[in-house]
Amino acid sequence: VQLMESGGGLVQAGGSLRLSCAASGRSFSSLGWFRQAPGKEREFVGAITRTGGITYYTDSVKGRFTISRDNAKNTMYLQMNSLKPEDTAVYYCAAKVAGFPNKEQMSYKYWGQGTQVTVSS
Repeated sequence: VQLMESGGGLVQAGGSLRLSCAASGRSFSSLGWFRQAPGKEREFVGAITRTGGITYYTDSVKGRFTISRDNAKNTMYLQMNSLKPEDTAVYYCAAKVAGFPNKEQMSYKYWGQGTQVTVSS
């Protein structure tokens, strides 16, 4: 079982990036994105249900970030627009084997290695 993030990089404030999370080894129910900024705890960014019909976001990214998934490709995406320097972090995708998405990290069984996103001012 493997989750692999890609798409991170350096972008100027106001710019956009799209992260991908490719899953392999089994099917998953809910998928989520988390991030960890330097010196801070890892935090919830957003999550999506198995079918992709429902998404959840933390308040700080609502209206700027969009999560989607393509189950045929076993891939989840995080479209990030209007990026701010405070969005700088390592972004992780995570997967649950059952249940609805939530912000509780302990409920996600599988994690990717993370991809760095740096937003310059």
